[in-house]
Amino acid sequence: MIKQLSLKSRTFWISVPSVLVLLCLAAMFYLNHEPPPFNPIATATLRAQEQHQKVVPGYATTATLIETVDVLLNKRGGYLSNDIMPPWVFLDNVPNWEFGVLTQVRDLARAMRNDFSRSQTQSTEDLDLSEADPLFHYDSERWFPPDTEGRYRKAMVALDKYLARLSSPTDPQAQFFTRADNLTDWLSIVEKRLGSLSQRLSASVGQARLNTDLSGDPGARQSTESPDIVLVKTPWTQIDDVFYESRGTAWALVHFLHAMELDFEDVLRKKNATVSFRQIIRELESTQESLHSPMVLNGSQFGLFANHSLIMANYISRANAAIIDLRMLLQEG
Repeated sequence: MIKQLSLKSRTFWISVPSVLVLLCLAAMFYLNHEPPPFNPIATATLRAQEQHQKVVPGYATTATLIETVDVLLNKRGGYLSNDIMPPWVFLDNVPNWEFGVLTQVRDLARAMRNDFSRSQTQSTEDLDLSEADPLFHYDSERWFPPDTEGRYRKAMVALDKYLARLSSPTDPQAQFFTRADNLTDWLSIVEKRLGSLSQRLSASVGQARLNTDLSGDPGARQSTESPDIVLVKTPWTQIDDVFYESRGTAWALVHFLHAMELDFEDVLRKKNATVSFRQIIRELESTQESLHSPMVLNGSQFGLFANHSLIMANYISRANAAIIDLRMLLQEG
């Protein structure tokens, strides 16, 4: 009898960890989910109707920025980057996706503070935007108070105030200037972000690159000498991290660009740049195709297995090249 009880007790304690592991795996599978895209124009229009606000230049871009942060914080599983308990701590794909989205949120919030909301360099910055900008640059992985989510929600409140003032005909202090130079300045930041991601994605297979750091300027100098040939390779443990950061970056940019197409409609039409603008969106939308593989594959360039990083780098590079052409068109066209 004692032997039977001992056997049952041992079986019980063996089965409990197994059940916990299975539950943890099921939760990881459920939480490892990228949120679907939303319609920026429809979202902005619905928001204006609910808040009894007027859709003015800059309204769609600001409303899309707010909605993007809301999705970031309230998607399935919430904000995961600062979670330290299982099963959340075992996930890395979605946190890297979140960081890609957050990077674009930070860049757009700063561009709105420094460029879009100001008529010239000597003009005063908007108080609500100057409050929201640094809050978005808060540590993305901090979990103890003051926590990351609280800071980002506080930044959303500041953006809400700015949007309400922007749509009010009685508040001329809140402005959003849809000028070609403002759009060009923001696109130059996006260009650098995409260029960096393209290089990191391409380095998944390792590359020997010629050092072109000082090309084009015979008088240029750098602080530390670099070799003529640089070997670049993304560590295999970071390949999926870069891939999902790129997907998050492209996801956010698709929404921002759709909103800006409406806000900068007159500028794009006068510059005959609407088609070029839409082509950038199409290239970035291609990065959001479903990944029909349980993991990010890292085959060789022309090998038997796919290299998802190189495919992603192709779309990112084409979008980046289109942005360069668009910036030249806006500046010179």
